[in-house]
Amino acid sequence: MQDLLREPLASLHGFDVTGASFKADPFPFYARLRAEAPVFPVTIGRGRRGWLVTRYDDVLGVLKNDELFVKNPALARTAAELRKTPRIPAMFRALEQNLLGVDGTAHERLKVLVHKAFTPSRVERMREETQLVADAALDRGLSKGSFDLVADYALQVPVTIISRILGVPISDRERFAKWTRAFLALGQGGAAALLHLPSMIRFMGFIRRLVERRRHQPQDDLISALVVAHEGSDSLTNDEVVAMIFLLFSAGHETTVNLIASGMLALFDHPEELARLRNDERAFLKTGVEELVRYVTPAEMASERYAREDTTVAGVPIGRGNLVLAGIAAANRDEAHFERAEHLDVGRRENRHLSFGQGVHYCLGAPLSRLEGQIAIATLLRRAPGLKLHGPRGRVRWRPGYILRGLVSLEVSG
Repeated sequence: MQDLLREPLASLHGFDVTGASFKADPFPFYARLRAEAPVFPVTIGRGRRGWLVTRYDDVLGVLKNDELFVKNPALARTAAELRKTPRIPAMFRALEQNLLGVDGTAHERLKVLVHKAFTPSRVERMREETQLVADAALDRGLSKGSFDLVADYALQVPVTIISRILGVPISDRERFAKWTRAFLALGQGGAAALLHLPSMIRFMGFIRRLVERRRHQPQDDLISALVVAHEGSDSLTNDEVVAMIFLLFSAGHETTVNLIASGMLALFDHPEELARLRNDERAFLKTGVEELVRYVTPAEMASERYAREDTTVAGVPIGRGNLVLAGIAAANRDEAHFERAEHLDVGRRENRHLSFGQGVHYCLGAPLSRLEGQIAIATLLRRAPGLKLHGPRGRVRWRPGYILRGLVSLEVSG
């Protein structure tokens, strides 16, 4: 990390921001970029180059300008350029027909239909069940003496809840979670990705069969609601339902896992804030969890956007078709918008972080993530007041990648 702070920035052009060692603490480098080069050329694996935007105002501008910065590369690149762009295998292309992969009227159409199914009341109905799941997971963990807060707790809560909301049968939930992680691995490319193809074929077959069953026998679950959702004569196609199921499941648990586990690690690193939150949960739970969402930023960067035409951001020219990376984690530590931005403050009141995005692509699952994060973290504070790291802090490892920032594991005891 020290090299990133000392080396001339020109020698760091194309730096790969996906490595696990960089993920451990990217914030000093982001602070340097905000000060010296707020739009900077980086690599995100497999040699893919993009422009990383790091200042709050610029990131917000990218997120809100959905006319200029589009999600679908076909709107920004020529046919010849698209042929050089890595694509997921054809059999999985249906999964691209979701809210994160389309723009304009196509996005608005999906948003209208999906909002009819994903209502606040449906989320609120999960409050009691979320508490039961958190209690059961913590019971199992504490019975071991020491346990992995990621696999044994943080993962269990959102996977169980989103599976129940969707209507995935209990017997299939563990496999379902593994299949979505296999799909995410495909995006890393290379020979290792080929190992996940059989799992992905089974994944697609399972979802299609489940959708077909719900068309004939709808139940009180989100898959049934997606199947029957309509606006006038319009409704979701089978491919669109399959894509939305995948998006809601993967986005509905990966970021929340990171919030719970990385959030607790941040509290362990700041014992005075941990004590504040634990001693007055009523006063600080909502602001505290919101601050953890800002401070750890479970989705470090927004999903891909492409410049639809030649433009400039912070005075830096960006050519049509270039990949633009909105650095949410960097924006969330911008001193121009957050007082003592590098400080964790569970009582922070002014907290207009960008962790759930902005504009038309604002995160549909934000209310569910907040609910799960508040319940999961409050349960740990209330029922395991002596919880602490099990082993040296230096053994904590982070997962590689560029959109998400999360821990491989977090051994705790108490």
